[in-house]
Amino acid sequence: MTYRAGWIHYTNVAPILDSLELPPSVTAITGVPTEMNAALLSGQVDIANISAVEFIRHADILEALPDFSVAVLGPVYSVNLFHTRSLARVRRIALTAQSAMSVALLEVLLREWGLTPVLERAEGDAESLLNQGYDGVLRIGDSALREWYGVAGPLTPQTTMTSLPNTGRGITVTDLACAWFDLTGHPFTFAVWAYRKDNPPPADLIQAMREARREGIGHLAAVAQRHAARLGLPERVVQHYLWNFRYHLEAPDRLGLHEFAAKAVPGHAELTFGPRPGRREEVRSGQR
Repeated sequence: MTYRAGWIHYTNVAPILDSLELPPSVTAITGVPTEMNAALLSGQVDIANISAVEFIRHADILEALPDFSVAVLGPVYSVNLFHTRSLARVRRIALTAQSAMSVALLEVLLREWGLTPVLERAEGDAESLLNQGYDGVLRIGDSALREWYGVAGPLTPQTTMTSLPNTGRGITVTDLACAWFDLTGHPFTFAVWAYRKDNPPPADLIQAMREARREGIGHLAAVAQRHAARLGLPERVVQHYLWNFRYHLEAPDRLGLHEFAAKAVPGHAELTFGPRPGRREEVRSGQR
């Protein structure tokens, strides 16, 4: 029987997906986060690297691989709020429909900051929407990375790669993952690799994913070179972007995931993770 995968193939998962060779019994489709969230929940696919918030919201039926994630500790560069006023003065924000995760994170941060701007669905690049009258625009993924560089770049030989700029042409870019770290001190887990509890992935798929991740992380410069050309960005910017990511869902990432679950989806069901060798792992509400 064919096992069906749904991949969100942004650059941030290139170290896992670029060299992934699917077992003969597995097929795959690709799409944006909201499409793959819906595909997994409807049964169109059996596993997907879905938004962490959808995993939390549907924790009664979904389980996640115990050692795969898309997380960062600090800036992510591709989940950005572009704004022309200070955050306290932002009154109207355009939201992308491509990502439930980024919208949920923004809503949590706004509550924590005590801010109540109007949130509206609108698609388009950040500068176009700002010119249409929005004073804040939420952008995600590869487009957000390019648009951040369009605001903050070009980088010069004197630019330190440990503190990249976030302003230009009257626009400020607030990195939501960095804002989360400032708020909580935890990494932010954007995505997990989830599947229905009654239909776990075959062992050969998990092994192939682990081998692909090892290959990708071990050759990050080559991955960055390939994707820099596609994105139209300098190789060193893309490599810096990729080396920020945490792909193994380690203990700090789970702490951040739990913290976000408590803030974004109070009363959520227990989060469960597939077994590591010999045991099943769980994170219950209230555990640290």
